[in-house]
Amino acid sequence: MRIKKSIERIPGGLMLVPLFLGALCHTFTPDAGKFFGSFTNGLITGTVPILSVWFFCMGAGINIKSTGIVLRKSGTIVITKILVAWCIGMLCTSFMPSGMIQTGFFAGLSTLAIVTSMDMTNGGLYASIMQQYGTKEEAGAFVLTSIESGPLVTMIILGSTGAAYFEPRLFVGAVLPFIIGFILGNLDPELRSFFGNASMTMIPFFGFALGNTIDLAVIQQTGLLGILLGLGVIVVTGIPLILADKFIGGGHGGAGLAASSSAGAAVTNPTIIAQMVPEFAPIAAAATALVATSVVVTSIVVPIITAAWCNHFNPANNKKKDEDAVSRLA
Repeated sequence: MRIKKSIERIPGGLMLVPLFLGALCHTFTPDAGKFFGSFTNGLITGTVPILSVWFFCMGAGINIKSTGIVLRKSGTIVITKILVAWCIGMLCTSFMPSGMIQTGFFAGLSTLAIVTSMDMTNGGLYASIMQQYGTKEEAGAFVLTSIESGPLVTMIILGSTGAAYFEPRLFVGAVLPFIIGFILGNLDPELRSFFGNASMTMIPFFGFALGNTIDLAVIQQTGLLGILLGLGVIVVTGIPLILADKFIGGGHGGAGLAASSSAGAAVTNPTIIAQMVPEFAPIAAAATALVATSVVVTSIVVPIITAAWCNHFNPANNKKKDEDAVSRLA
């Protein structure tokens, strides 16, 4: 059976399929972890420890030695994405009620959900799109997007906009596993390979554990709103990213558009932040459901519109595709 290949056909499937299975488990058997106890309970409820190992492995997999154009491209994407999310966070803090909207169509929407869905780029999705429609340097520009992984950037945005207060030690705790992994990975290439390869293996495990914090009834209630949130992420972050790619990164905007997605790892942030700031606990489930829907929507839409953009504004890409087709026929 080709289970892995089937899952990978789904955008973000390695995380979203286990997350959905976990959500089914929590919805229909919410006490399964307590019933079985021991290691099964640890697998069901172990979101934070599993994620801490994943952050460490992510840091270890980043090579500090990169070419200037890669750093220029990735730096432009990361900084622009964070600045846009910060500006939106400021607007949300000024005009939205604290906590989340309680009634009407927008019930469940919160500053936490909006910022979390916008401040992280799906690096794997970006790299795969640029591998096909961009240059090798543009594909390699996902290198700095790993900096956005985890709750640190979201914490900084929420803290600086006044949406939440975090003690300094919590910022250190959020980034310390990542930094230790980064240091070890760059001190020893063998450690970078060893731990870096493990980061993909961890994804289904924290996806399943995270799913066990979600009630599918919440997803049903926020599904359409989540779709609109995902489309909003593409528009609100995509336009500044296109402009930044053209006028700072030296591209034609395709790389910027390819970065206008919600990262799969962003689904974890509402739960993690709620554990740090208990005031967010009542809205974490709704925020997680919204962000999960946004991840699916952006994973489907971004590749389609980026391909159309690149084909229109980069004629050389069409020539490259024609040459590849001829070479396959030869």
